[in-house]
Amino acid sequence: MAAEEEDAMGIPEWVVTFGDMMSLLLTFFIMLVSLSEMKEEEKYQALVESMREQFGHSSSQVNLIPGDLRPRNSALSKIATMGRAKRLDTMRGGDKVQAPVGDHPRVVIVRPGTKTGIGTVIYFDEGTAEVNEEHRNVLSQQADVMQGKSQKIEVRGHTSHKPVAAGSGLRDNWDLAYQRSRNVMQYLIQDLNIDARRIRMSVAGPHEPAHIGTDEKKLLQNPRVEVYMLDEVISDSVGTQEEQQERFTPLPQSP
Repeated sequence: MAAEEEDAMGIPEWVVTFGDMMSLLLTFFIMLVSLSEMKEEEKYQALVESMREQFGHSSSQVNLIPGDLRPRNSALSKIATMGRAKRLDTMRGGDKVQAPVGDHPRVVIVRPGTKTGIGTVIYFDEGTAEVNEEHRNVLSQQADVMQGKSQKIEVRGHTSHKPVAAGSGLRDNWDLAYQRSRNVMQYLIQDLNIDARRIRMSVAGPHEPAHIGTDEKKLLQNPRVEVYMLDEVISDSVGTQEEQQERFTPLPQSP
């Protein structure tokens, strides 16, 4: 009788599955450590965008909302729309995404709160007040949102706490903030054909910084001009209510 062949030695099938699980766990913990040490906002937003693309992009958070209806004002719905807008150059893999933050934001919540201002923010180099090509592009993207309406538009100028340079012709930061606001206002009127009656210009100077602290990259966002629409229309600030009523001819009453 021939001796029975001994069973060939091999790796049990469960070991392969176990090895795959351990590799995934190792990758997961490495990702957690990397996220805990990530300090740069740009890299973090890029990572979030990549994960959303792989796991369902913006629909991943919305799907967590129970029920068939998807309320637009829910907390998870708002989180789903906070993704980082990609570059608008679609030929290079960009995506035209409207978002509060990104390379080319289309809609920006400038002043959040009970009364929200929708508009945009343009940032100036330290000590400058000229409207450059980048500023024009940002403002032009908002043209379709602001044009053809009767709402008031506020143009609010800001500066950093650094004093103005000697020989600049400006007395202080208030003059610099005013010049920035005035240049932006002129561009809105002359180039974007915004009704001058809609614009309200204001100056905050150095007293409303967007960021405080020692982070130099964030402090560069303090010299800026905010452009946002108000919950007012032109007629609200023209004369008294009695005078406004007198401008309209009453309809003749039938006998």
